[in-house]
Amino acid sequence: MKGWFDAFRNDGGPTLYSYTNRTPVTGDVHLITIFVIFCTIFTAFLIIFPGIRKERLSTFLTVTLSLFVGTSIQVAQYGSSWHTTSTTIIGSFSAFSKQRMTAEIGGYIGLMHINITYRHTPINMDVADVEYNERFFWRTPHEMKDMFKESLSQGAPFPIVSLVEYFSFHQEGFSWGSKYREAGYYASIMLWTSFASWMLMNLLLVVVPRYGAFSMIFTGFCLLFTNLIYWKLLPCEPLVAHIDGSILIFDFGWNYWLVLVAGIMCLFAGIVITAIDMIFPHQFSTILEVDYDTPYDRHVIIEESFDTRNIRRKLPKVEDSFGDRFISQLSSKLSHEKEEDTQGVINRGYVSHESSEINEESSKTNWSYPFPPAQRRAVSTS
Repeated sequence: MKGWFDAFRNDGGPTLYSYTNRTPVTGDVHLITIFVIFCTIFTAFLIIFPGIRKERLSTFLTVTLSLFVGTSIQVAQYGSSWHTTSTTIIGSFSAFSKQRMTAEIGGYIGLMHINITYRHTPINMDVADVEYNERFFWRTPHEMKDMFKESLSQGAPFPIVSLVEYFSFHQEGFSWGSKYREAGYYASIMLWTSFASWMLMNLLLVVVPRYGAFSMIFTGFCLLFTNLIYWKLLPCEPLVAHIDGSILIFDFGWNYWLVLVAGIMCLFAGIVITAIDMIFPHQFSTILEVDYDTPYDRHVIIEESFDTRNIRRKLPKVEDSFGDRFISQLSSKLSHEKEEDTQGVINRGYVSHESSEINEESSKTNWSYPFPPAQRRAVSTS
């Protein structure tokens, strides 16, 4: 029974699978998930894009810009390349060791964490067996210090521990950790604000494209303000880390430039759409609108109302009832008689036989119908 369970074991210890499951971390799960989601949406749009017959250019540019901005916001929120550094060192793997090895070490600072990579680069063509990728969070004031102590107890490589030490102290002259945490905290708030504005932008582009352009401008301002806040809150004294005789100087990474490019593109596109809408009202449109190509489409409503106004100007007035027709004929007959005789009708008055004794002058009193434009004629009594 002794040799029955001894396969692949040394001195009774557990089996060591040296080349099957010991693989380094090569990607961030959060970033991979974000890329998969947005790429799937964009691929679905490209599949249906050949079926679009109208508003092709505006629809393609709007959808592409919207997905690019949304991806940039989420990647920058969870990414680790706001402030980065990388160099090659020749040092010991563990403390108090005389053995030296050539390795690459890099620090990748995100908004709420720092990733430190350490990879052995052998001189010969041997396979590198030392490769680390450790993440240290500073979401709370004391989390970085606790993770630094935990890395010491776990026996992390000495270069990694040396770099983490720069961020774990919160004292005068060693306050880089608190400064980076403050910059990342406020930049994260502005990124979430930009994400909310981006969602509102998509909603308004579907409902009211003009207001969607305004929201696009606001989203661009939020993204640019995120870059400004992060740059302003960085440590006044730049971090220069010395590890085993090598110097690590941090500089802006691709996450910072990605947010900057997304903000400029969003701001520029919003301004262009707003200018087009002001010069040519109601001309900007995409197939994403709710009532697009239906009887409730704003373009259809505007065209129909314009045609209706023109038709009403051309059509004669139609009488709706017999009373209207009778009044119309009567008024036309009266106007015709009025044109024939504009002098008025003379009335000599009525005198009864019983009132023969009335004064002669009173019996000769004349009156006429009150036609305003007519003038009275003199009446002779002879």
